[in-house]
Amino acid sequence: MEQNKQRRLGRWKLMLVVAVCAAPMIASYLTYYVIKPSGRTNYGDLLDPRLYPIPPLESKALDGAPAKLEDYKGKWVMLQVAGGDCPETCKNSLLALRQLRLMQGKEMERLERVWLVTDDKPIDTVLMREYDGTDILRVNPKLLQAWLPADQGTTAENHIYMIDPLGNLMMRFPKDADPNKMKKDIGKLLRASSIG
Repeated sequence: MEQNKQRRLGRWKLMLVVAVCAAPMIASYLTYYVIKPSGRTNYGDLLDPRLYPIPPLESKALDGAPAKLEDYKGKWVMLQVAGGDCPETCKNSLLALRQLRLMQGKEMERLERVWLVTDDKPIDTVLMREYDGTDILRVNPKLLQAWLPADQGTTAENHIYMIDPLGNLMMRFPKDADPNKMKKDIGKLLRASSIG
């Protein structure tokens, strides 16, 4: 009788130990497959950098001299696309790029601002002076369109993109992006990366 009682007590202790050891694994499976966490920590859309290395874009500087986007390897690049007439949305993006770079404080030297112009229209010299420090390259629009992914119903001109120091496109911000949320994403990238 006493022996049966001890066996039952021993079995309960064993079951308790197994339950305690298995509980974290069961909880993780339930959380991942049943509850499915929906929160994400980034504002911009992460892109697989292996799918978007910088292709040849037949790019050149405004004076016609050869200049390639690949020349920025080793730096983080904030990229904007627009025609040479630069409508109001383009000017807003140029301002956002300048402000986002300044908001990074001591890390701002790791960031470059590049405007890819998709046509042959002349660029206003007042605009170039106002956004001095933004590098401007003219590119082949067909090659650019084939490379840059855009949200459905938008074009590359509606987004700001990030290129990593290895020369791969890795993030796209939504149309009319919130600069404060963009700042957080860029700050996280710079903190997490030891390159660039």
